[in-house]
Amino acid sequence: MWTLTAGLEGAVLLAALIVVGPATAWVPIPWWAVVLAALAIVAYVVVVPRWRFAVHRWEVTDTAVYTQTGWWARERRIAPMSRIQTVDHAEGAVSRLFGLSTVTVTTASAAGALEIAGLDRLRALALVDELTIKADTVPGDAT
Repeated sequence: MWTLTAGLEGAVLLAALIVVGPATAWVPIPWWAVVLAALAIVAYVVVVPRWRFAVHRWEVTDTAVYTQTGWWARERRIAPMSRIQTVDHAEGAVSRLFGLSTVTVTTASAAGALEIAGLDRLRALALVDELTIKADTVPGDAT
């Protein structure tokens, strides 16, 4: 999923350089710049999805949801069950092709929601149910 998404993003960028730029009277782009951009896009498509897979982690315990994400800098976040406000399930167009989903856990944190991407659809639906039940059993108002 991440490889296809990176490839589609790269294709859009390359199309903009080749077609949209000259068609909208931008400064003509030399052929070597397009080749360099294409090489950079190929490197991006090869490296980024594997890097994301190596770094992204998540875990749910009775007391909290843990996530780890990052590219250059890694971010580890912990959302206590008592702070969970909503649990959402989403399936984008590309993720649906692979039977995958994203679970978003919204908390009362200024840092924003925790996102667990690339889950098997059935596992994601089960996780939404599990988190909803666990968050509901913890006393407090999630603020």
